[in-house]
Amino acid sequence: MERRSLGAAALAVGAVGLGCMPMSWAYSASQQRGDRALRTVHAALDAGVQLLDTADMYGPFTNELLVGRALKGRRADAFVSTKCGLLVGDQHIVANGRPGYVRRACDASLRRLQTDVIDLYQLHRADPEVPVEETWGAMAELVTAGKVRALGLCAVGARAPRRSGAGMYDETIRQLERVQQVFPVSAVQAELSVWSPEPLDALLPWCSARGVGLLAAMPLGSGYLTGTLTPGQGFEPDDLRARHPRFTAEMMAANQPVVVGLRRIAERHGATVAQVALAWVLRQGPHVVPVPGTKRERWAVENAGAAGLELTARDLAEIARLPGAQGSWD
Repeated sequence: MERRSLGAAALAVGAVGLGCMPMSWAYSASQQRGDRALRTVHAALDAGVQLLDTADMYGPFTNELLVGRALKGRRADAFVSTKCGLLVGDQHIVANGRPGYVRRACDASLRRLQTDVIDLYQLHRADPEVPVEETWGAMAELVTAGKVRALGLCAVGARAPRRSGAGMYDETIRQLERVQQVFPVSAVQAELSVWSPEPLDALLPWCSARGVGLLAAMPLGSGYLTGTLTPGQGFEPDDLRARHPRFTAEMMAANQPVVVGLRRIAERHGATVAQVALAWVLRQGPHVVPVPGTKRERWAVENAGAAGLELTARDLAEIARLPGAQGSWD
């Protein structure tokens, strides 16, 4: 398989990754099964997926343990990405960017993942009480020590406070400019999908100009862009969509034209709605890697198949004319 550089990290050209978070955290706890999650990871790897994305906060810790179990005997097949910098309490999440904590967190992640090296180590959030350069410097030391191969930064998204008139990713770009002076950024992770295209305005151009990869989180709109969710169906209380303004019954119904448009294109290609949504993300640039999350083998294999779907100019024009998504954290 042809390979390309994601800064210091190598990923397959036109590949789809696998977000492991839903397997043990944040989505429908009653449907989470460890044995099924292991089969899902194996099915994804068999289908050509390379990037597995997790974080120490998912669970917390259980997601990394799951990935570690899944990679027994298959570590060479995977590009492992995990994150540090957030601590999960009973009712809150706080950032910790202290250098000592970063070193301990990395060692703990290595143990849970049962690996000698993390391919991409990402800073989940900058600690407002610690200069981001200090945190990034500690992460860079992990590269020098051979524990990490490359560093990435998770973008500050729509829910983050920002100055009036500022772009959604202005603060992220400021952080990137600062840490880039300490050690090269290999990848940035941000939500990017048909109904969340905001990174295309400034963040993706910043990355493209510097050869930095963009990991597209939630490229299926937390499941909405699969076309399998019914407006008003409701979600389990611990499911993050139960509190998301785009997943109220009213907003899910209002956003149906987006799914209808994608389904029309899918029918022309003999593909699924999800595959069209992922193929659109892949068309945004050679450094863009969609990382859809799933708990099921079927969806993991289906998502991987999006890499073989070639959208036409007509398809892309139709997607560009789709109405913008209604309901947001703003």
